[in-house]
Amino acid sequence: MPENDTNKTVTKLPWFGIPRLMPFLKPYLPKMAVMVFLGSMVSLVDSVVPLFNRYALNNFVARGTIKGIGIFAFVYAVILILKLIMDFTSAYMCGEIEMSVDRDLRNAAFNHLQELSFSYFNQNNVGYIHARVMSDTGKIGMMCAWRMMDIVWNGSYILFVFIVMLTVNVRLALYVLALVPIAIVLVIYFQKHLIVLNRKIRELNSTITGNFNEGITGAKAIKTLVVEKKIQEDFMEDTEKYRKTAVHATHFSAMFTASVTMLSSCALALVLWRGGMITMEGVMEIGTLSVFLSYALGILEPIQNIIVTISELIAVQVNVERLTRLLNTESDVADSPEVVRKYGDTFNPKKENWEELVGDVEFKDVSFHYPDGTEYVLEHFNLKVPQGSNVAIVGETGAGKSTLVNLVCRFFEPTSGQVLIDGRDARERSQLWLHSNIGYVLQTPHLFSGSVRENLKYGNPNATDEEIWEALRLVSADKIVNRMEKGLDSDVGEGGDMLSTGEKQLLSFARAILADPRILVLDEATSSIDTVTEKAIQDAISVVIKGRTSFMIAHRLSTVVDADFILVVRDGKIIERGTHKELMKNIGGYYHQLFSRQYEEMEVKAAL
Repeated sequence: MPENDTNKTVTKLPWFGIPRLMPFLKPYLPKMAVMVFLGSMVSLVDSVVPLFNRYALNNFVARGTIKGIGIFAFVYAVILILKLIMDFTSAYMCGEIEMSVDRDLRNAAFNHLQELSFSYFNQNNVGYIHARVMSDTGKIGMMCAWRMMDIVWNGSYILFVFIVMLTVNVRLALYVLALVPIAIVLVIYFQKHLIVLNRKIRELNSTITGNFNEGITGAKAIKTLVVEKKIQEDFMEDTEKYRKTAVHATHFSAMFTASVTMLSSCALALVLWRGGMITMEGVMEIGTLSVFLSYALGILEPIQNIIVTISELIAVQVNVERLTRLLNTESDVADSPEVVRKYGDTFNPKKENWEELVGDVEFKDVSFHYPDGTEYVLEHFNLKVPQGSNVAIVGETGAGKSTLVNLVCRFFEPTSGQVLIDGRDARERSQLWLHSNIGYVLQTPHLFSGSVRENLKYGNPNATDEEIWEALRLVSADKIVNRMEKGLDSDVGEGGDMLSTGEKQLLSFARAILADPRILVLDEATSSIDTVTEKAIQDAISVVIKGRTSFMIAHRLSTVVDADFILVVRDGKIIERGTHKELMKNIGGYYHQLFSRQYEEMEVKAAL
């Protein structure tokens, strides 16, 4: 099961994750080096600007002359222009590095997800995976750019300011430096509590978002169950908790700001008191006093920023850890290096080495249990399915009818034994080779956002419109498309939500046929279709399966009476096998009971 790391607290810096991130950072190391250099130069300019003010006060204001002010103004303007250019360049590079690292991490995570087996998606919900790919990568990209720049600028600014202050006046510098430890303790104390409060705010926000989503997607159930008041009360309770926590965080943040401001005022007061005395004694010039006033006002903010940034880096460790865990996850179903060398992988197939798939399937002493379970679903199971055979797998809902099909399609690997395709172990050839020869019509149909044509071409990218219409006619889906305003160019909506479930099922059936698969899997493909359409599609199925090896997972037993042989599943075990006639001869057998019960139900419905 996946870890619940929402509330994970981390108290160390994320250096452990850097080696795993290095392949993604390596292309941008030159830009990062330039970014660091420019950030240091900007902080150097910021730290010496008060020295220009000192020069102006001592040489122009105090002496009452403007002699040499032109050269001074020119040099000052050049330095400020250079600072502006460096500011722009470093910010531009930060943005580019952030977006590039974010993009590369998202691509790597998404591509890796495409290679993981079904068991990973069974054990991790969509929200968890979505957060890894979208949220975590964004925070890591920001860490590698802006947070690094924050530490570089603030750290180098503090260093340069301390050097300048100690160079100008050691005693006055020590007065300012004496307040630094107090500032550090103050910032750490407040930041520690703010992290806890902000984490709680994020958790409450996630809860509110989830409840809001359920309130929208479950609107029909809420109304039919008449639980609007209960849902409203729960939502209001969560939003009130969020309000109280957010107000508490705001109050704490206000105290933090006020405390830092007070400390800055103390530093300013110390400089004015001691610096004023030194200046009045004639030991220090007025311009030097102005330098210390500038540093006293500005030195605490960079210290605060560094501690806040380090806290954020510590928080990002969770994101690095979770993304690293995803990228390091190995698929339960993976091609061997030898197979990849010969046949290619998911994204780089070597189709010139692919053999033609005939369609013979054999289970040879197969035992299997799911990766997240221990009980065997199959034990020493043997079955030969010659090319062109029609195998039906029947049983009640939840009986485990999909197990055999999952093994044939290599969505899971046998725990022991072999699944042979055309006489060879399926593991001796690539997953992509096998999947390219399988047509799969799911019980819950899924269409991609886009037009009807685009969806059907997922089955065969090179299909012509004539071939598309032929596939549609074969499953009686041409009438659906003809009713749509733009025909094949009509948009199906997100997930096909502009169509009924039955219409989506028919289009997904046409998509599978268009792929011209050698093995056809129908996973209760007629479950979402009305009786009239079911008759039409059953006629189409009888034509489509000719010459193809087909596996029909069915709940309605009337659809499998003509199958070459039937496997009867109960509680995850195959308890009977044979043709319809053979199974019906076993009076009192499980298949006989199922069929008789459904037949009686159909008679009652017909009579009504």
